[in-house]
Amino acid sequence: MTPPRLYVVRHGETDWNAERRLQGQRDIPLNDRGRAQSACCADILHALLDTAGRPAEEFTFISSPLSRARETMEIIRVGLDLAPQPYVIDARLAEMSFGRWEGLTYEQVRASDRAGLAMRERDKWNFSPPAGESYAKLCARVREWHAELTGDAIVAAHGGVARALTVVLGIRTAAEAPLGDIAQGVVYELAPGVMRRHD
Repeated sequence: MTPPRLYVVRHGETDWNAERRLQGQRDIPLNDRGRAQSACCADILHALLDTAGRPAEEFTFISSPLSRARETMEIIRVGLDLAPQPYVIDARLAEMSFGRWEGLTYEQVRASDRAGLAMRERDKWNFSPPAGESYAKLCARVREWHAELTGDAIVAAHGGVARALTVVLGIRTAAEAPLGDIAQGVVYELAPGVMRRHD
């Protein structure tokens, strides 16, 4: 069987993104810029699918359960001339939990938990914030989700999820993945050993 090809979109901007706060699994909505970024991703996907000669209906649409990803997905579907719903919601695509650090900026974390932040900088892949989750744990649930895919998909999720997918697909190592930028307003085309950025 041919491995699934994914078009992965990080949700659009939220106010916490703009303030550089750690969101994790806090359910922060898109702001107006985030909605515009999501509409831009819909335009990019429309052009990609037209060029490939593939109707959007051939793809499975899958979203994180967090509202910023779901709204991104619904904007994308409308931009692809589909109804906003239905689409699959999978809890395994939720962002990595930052536990008690959620809502804080890195400056605030540095002031309140300098030792923890130093440990994270030494090993971003395996470090878990207090009551939070490591990239390694995130990758385990993303790997399980990916193993169940049976066809090509359009996915609305999060930066951490996309980084985990690059490890699952052999694109980046576990040491490299947490350092890789995953932008908003961009569509990433992912397959085993392949990552293409479309913007």
